[in-house]
Amino acid sequence: MILRPYLQHILSVADQVEQKSKEIKLFMNLEKNPYENGRWRSVPFTHPATMDTMIMDGDLKNKVKADLELFLKSKQYYHRLGHVWKRSYLLYGASGTGKSSFIAAMARFLNFDVYDINISKVSGDSDLKMLLLQTTSRSMIVIEDFDRFLTEKSRDVSLSGVLNFMDGIVSCCGEERVMVFTMNCKDQIDQAVLRPGRVDVHIQFPLCNFSAFKSLANNYLGVKEHKLFSQVEEILQYGGSSLSPAEIGEIMISNRNSPTRALKSVISALQSQTNSGDLRGPSKVGQRMTGSRSARSSRDETGETGGVFSQESSVHAVREFKTLYGLWRMGSRRKESMDLSSSAEKEESQQAA
Repeated sequence: MILRPYLQHILSVADQVEQKSKEIKLFMNLEKNPYENGRWRSVPFTHPATMDTMIMDGDLKNKVKADLELFLKSKQYYHRLGHVWKRSYLLYGASGTGKSSFIAAMARFLNFDVYDINISKVSGDSDLKMLLLQTTSRSMIVIEDFDRFLTEKSRDVSLSGVLNFMDGIVSCCGEERVMVFTMNCKDQIDQAVLRPGRVDVHIQFPLCNFSAFKSLANNYLGVKEHKLFSQVEEILQYGGSSLSPAEIGEIMISNRNSPTRALKSVISALQSQTNSGDLRGPSKVGQRMTGSRSARSSRDETGETGGVFSQESSVHAVREFKTLYGLWRMGSRRKESMDLSSSAEKEESQQAA
């Protein structure tokens, strides 16, 4: 009686050691060819991004890591509930906000292989199912620019086929999987596509705010404080976010030998975008929480916290949310995901209240 649990523990530890030491691979699907066996081709996954190198709110990052760690430990829990052991994430935000890098960081954190599905090379619903069946357990399955696919009128794969891929019976063929979908904006997407079970956690990637700017300056220029920081903060606070972290990072890389010149170039770029009226704020890139999602704590059927992981907000958005929340409480009582905001967001909400 004592020996069996001990042996199971030894096997579990050995399995974990083997998993951590394996080389991560990136798999890409090929176009269907009757003369070739297998649809996936792999290369070593060498992307250097990690959770430590990601420029994002620290509280948000910790929530995502905790969610992933809880998922890895939940095999028996999922089975007891009769659920497939998988977790799905939506990463949404404008181009250059770090979605692809975060996928790489997730893969390294989990030490999972990555299957990057190019839907344009999928010949139909059955072909999509076969691709899923050829993936392995303990892997990440990624579909980028998912919103572009959903809005295309002519496509070989139907919406029904994609929904079955996300949570249909074929999705049970393999366990300990993480599915990741990326979008620039989710505002116009049918909520049936994004409901819990199909997409468990929504993670927002906003344009560059002042906190992210300071992290970029520290990482790219080795500067923690500078007299020009106050000017950047003022522009971002009153002019709104207008550049992505990738755009600001590229300016810093090009001027890395002179931090002052780099910061002046960033200020000039921000002012140029602001003066031109090209502000890609919440209303344009879906940076705030949409719809009637409740701020009340809730848990999905697997016991894990689901919902929207958001990096920034505004007083206006908080007031708008309160109105929507009041309407929501008068209407549907169906399960919704919870807003897991950053610490800064919570303080701002309290001030607005």
